[in-house]
Amino acid sequence: MRTPTKLSDPVYHDEDAARAHLEALRWPDGVSCPHCGGLDKIKVLGGKSMGPGWWYCGSCDDKFTVRVGTVYARSHIPLHKWLLGFRLMASSKKGISAHQLHRTLEITYKSAWFMAHRIREAMNDADPTPMGGGGEPVEVDEAYLGSPGYVLKNKPEGSSWQMKRGHGDKMQIVTLVERGGRARSVKVDDMTSATVSAVISRNVKPDTRLMTDESAIYNKIGRKMKSHETVQHKRKEYARGDVTTNTVEGYFSIFKRGMKGVYQHCTDKHLQRYLYEFDFRYSNRAALGVDDGERTALAIKGAEGKRLTYR
Repeated sequence: MRTPTKLSDPVYHDEDAARAHLEALRWPDGVSCPHCGGLDKIKVLGGKSMGPGWWYCGSCDDKFTVRVGTVYARSHIPLHKWLLGFRLMASSKKGISAHQLHRTLEITYKSAWFMAHRIREAMNDADPTPMGGGGEPVEVDEAYLGSPGYVLKNKPEGSSWQMKRGHGDKMQIVTLVERGGRARSVKVDDMTSATVSAVISRNVKPDTRLMTDESAIYNKIGRKMKSHETVQHKRKEYARGDVTTNTVEGYFSIFKRGMKGVYQHCTDKHLQRYLYEFDFRYSNRAALGVDDGERTALAIKGAEGKRLTYR
């Protein structure tokens, strides 16, 4: 199947070309019914009242289009604009704002905002395979996102309260990165040893070299790994041989620039979807041999079997 390489490609501007491209991506071995999975009794539905792109399944006596069973189901936005939206989000290293999508695709801001979240849902890595294994290193680090937090601290009796800078109500993230491989980020409610240990246990194989900074929250889970090696940032140590957390910190550098410079505002409710987006682009980056067209195709394939409603 041909992969579009330029934004001038007809699939990004012509509805028939876009529909044909999506059908080829979704059904490379022949059209199958998204309702019952049937393959044998599929036929094209004609007629001006139906419009192009409709199929009929004789097995379940139902009709469908390439939209059915995807994140863009029941959307009134043309398919070529959906394809261009996927391309822009898949190829923008630090993300693309809903306002920019609104201007580029010439759709309402509300539609662009919802489209972006549905594309992020499609970028959610459906592969639950744990990371690492075989003695390979996996770097783990935590990050905080939000406005500078402040907490109250009680001064000695007879004195007034004072404000002390801290994490406050910042959103909390744990990210795991394979050297030369995938990234997986999880929004957590607290940054305790129990919570972080649970995240690492679910996502990292035990026969892995775990690499973190000196934070004590990693000590418990570190004892269950093949090894737990740390760098002492408080002592200005950032690498000791191949022991480092520079890779995961590089991930956070891109993520924070995107969140602060492009998206600017994010609530706790939607944070995990933004993490899906940055994880997806990092795990399918050019350094791993994935170009913009291939990354876009992977995101579109991820749209199948997922649904996200506005409310």
